[in-house]
Amino acid sequence: MWSRREYLATLIAQLATFARGSHQSRTSAADQDVLRYVNPLIGSNNGGNVFAGASLPYGMAKAVADVDGQNTSGFSTDGSNVTGFSALHDSGTGGNPSLGNFPLFPQYCLEALIDNCNFPKAARAVHYVNDSVVAQPGYFALTLSDGIHAEMTTTEHAALYRFNFPPATATNGSELSPLILVDLTDLWNSRQNASISVDAQTGRVKASGTFLPSFGAGSYMSYFCADFAGASIRDTGVWVNNRGGTEPKELFVTRGFNNFYIEAGGFVSFKRPGNGTVSVRVGVSYINAERACENAQREIPYPLDEFEDIRRRAEHAWREKLSPVSIQPGGASDDLQTSFWSGFYRTMLDPQDLTDENPLWESTEPYFDSFYCIWDSFRAQHPFLTIVDPEIQSKMVRSLLDTYKHEGWLPDCRMSLCKGWTQGGSNADVVLADAYVKNLTGIDWDLAYEAMVNDAENEPLEWSYEGRGGLRSWKGLNYIPYLDFDYLGFGTNSRSISRTLEYSYNDFCLSTVARGLHKEGYTKYRSRAGNWQNIYKADQTSFVNGTDTGFVGFFQPRYLNGTWGYQDPVACSALASWCSLTSNPSETFESSVWEYQFYVPHDMAALIELLDGPDNFVSRLDFFHTSGLADMGNEPVFLTVYEYHYAGRPALSSRRVHSYIPSLFNASNSGLPGNDDSGAMGAFAVFSMMGLFPNPGQDVYLIIPPFFEAVHITHPTTKKTATIRNINFDNTYKNIYIQSATLNGRPYTKNWISHDFFTQGMTMELTLGDTESDWGRREKDLPPSLSKPFR
Repeated sequence: MWSRREYLATLIAQLATFARGSHQSRTSAADQDVLRYVNPLIGSNNGGNVFAGASLPYGMAKAVADVDGQNTSGFSTDGSNVTGFSALHDSGTGGNPSLGNFPLFPQYCLEALIDNCNFPKAARAVHYVNDSVVAQPGYFALTLSDGIHAEMTTTEHAALYRFNFPPATATNGSELSPLILVDLTDLWNSRQNASISVDAQTGRVKASGTFLPSFGAGSYMSYFCADFAGASIRDTGVWVNNRGGTEPKELFVTRGFNNFYIEAGGFVSFKRPGNGTVSVRVGVSYINAERACENAQREIPYPLDEFEDIRRRAEHAWREKLSPVSIQPGGASDDLQTSFWSGFYRTMLDPQDLTDENPLWESTEPYFDSFYCIWDSFRAQHPFLTIVDPEIQSKMVRSLLDTYKHEGWLPDCRMSLCKGWTQGGSNADVVLADAYVKNLTGIDWDLAYEAMVNDAENEPLEWSYEGRGGLRSWKGLNYIPYLDFDYLGFGTNSRSISRTLEYSYNDFCLSTVARGLHKEGYTKYRSRAGNWQNIYKADQTSFVNGTDTGFVGFFQPRYLNGTWGYQDPVACSALASWCSLTSNPSETFESSVWEYQFYVPHDMAALIELLDGPDNFVSRLDFFHTSGLADMGNEPVFLTVYEYHYAGRPALSSRRVHSYIPSLFNASNSGLPGNDDSGAMGAFAVFSMMGLFPNPGQDVYLIIPPFFEAVHITHPTTKKTATIRNINFDNTYKNIYIQSATLNGRPYTKNWISHDFFTQGMTMELTLGDTESDWGRREKDLPPSLSKPFR
């Protein structure tokens, strides 16, 4: 006989099973095992540049092993060597390696002699055991080839490491002493100067240094504090280049001279404890070293006892952040689910919450850093956070506005408390407009409008890292000229095509906010939003490998006097050479004229008409995506995957998405086609698998069938749950074309939907088939455009 307690438990379990009904395979972030679908190593090879280590959502402390190979974000599974373990990193960035300040390195020194220690990076570098790597939300571990095992977890501003040293003896039979050094450097070796002190009694190490941002101007200071536990201290000291000593206990170092970079730091050696494990608590700060120590003591008061608790708290924090979304896989593979949840996870690594860690100004507003860069993240990452974490996205917008208040400009890129290089337009304007049309709360919209107008009207002296350049020409000629004469400000005088297109969209976003706030500027900025048409050359042809593509009419550079310059439409594409700010600067940025011909997100109807109508537009898109011109490793390509919707062919958007997922976006260590750019690539994959993709800055989501039987999104503010359900779903993905749709039980024919879908908790059901249908193809079903706002 069952007891009453057993009977009730069984009944509750049966009722729960009944409530789930046919949704028996639903996977939710609230489920105990959801984190098994998060693999931080996706994109840790082949240039994905993801941060693979331990972090809280938006956390400042990010602990991982640093390697000497693909080390932009610290660690890579490329088989390179470990040079240290540090607690400041960014995720998915391009360019120079970012952060990695003050790495720790554990080792045994031959014969227990200080002179035999490997201090410099190159000398101490050691391979890791490939199958020893464990990367999970809030936790990272690996074993070095010398047998030393390292594991780490983090709080908001501190990291806790455990280094386990296997027994080792000298030739005379005496036990070797574990040693842990601290290096006054960063991943990029950008240190300008630094200082360190080692307490001989406690072993506490405090350090500070001045470093360079990896993609910006100026310099920043960071601070470090390490405490050791679990082992008795034998010796302490400092080291310079390949020699160390127990006296003195303090050191100041500059960069060096000519091309010689001085390597220096401190060390602590220990009597090996019985269990072989030395714990290191590291606090980090951008205020001062004392604050770094305070952060560590406050967040990890008992380093010997708290490792597992901190790890569990980190896992709980990630489950909470992932909990707004749940899926019914419907037989979708574990790899697809892993790709989905891992992409979701990476959207919350950067930007980082540095509130109370900003030494540049005093404010009661939030401060977020590592917007790296908005040119990348506005396209998918910020719109995704607007859905699943609107409170944080609102804080990020407020942080951008507070930066404007204190530094005079909205950032287009920002990292390490520094101004990052502007890649195109003033694309924080798009982030603000997107927040406005989706009704994010707590934002001073009058201040936002003021900041956007400042971008549109006032040219800074240095527009290489803030605002826009060429505004005199923009206002007078209505385009950015090739070889512009700009005496008002200074920046890289290139990208005339891409800047014209981006400025046009920036002004459209400004006009959107102006209209909502009933500002007089609406008409002016709406007119400027059409400036993109002034660089369209109707008779321009394009050849690929000497063969005429057959398409005529492309954007081209234009001189001050109105005559045309020339840039091969194929240049700067995946079929040609890379074009960036410093490498082969051209009239388009990091992409070709072919790709930029599709960047008129606010007036796709006018663009399609200009390119000879829907059929020719579809043919261009097909050629672009099948010829090798499309670079799926860079964010400007994102919207082009879905622009078939604007030509009345939503089924082709679905087909195009399935050609890239999972071929380029998958669960392997090389499972990203390019660097993640703070989670932008992850957001593209997650939106695509959810079946809704944003046109950022507008209240528009383009609809395709999700990659799962159903997706549920509970809005964190309204607590209402939106559902997208596939009817006739098949996990072989033959049925990827919508035949019909209902919204809250009523027929729905538009191929797009607004943000109310999420806030009001609507239900959309999509009946699928294996051929294209007429659904979403009529003109009145197409998304709005500036020239055709109401359909």
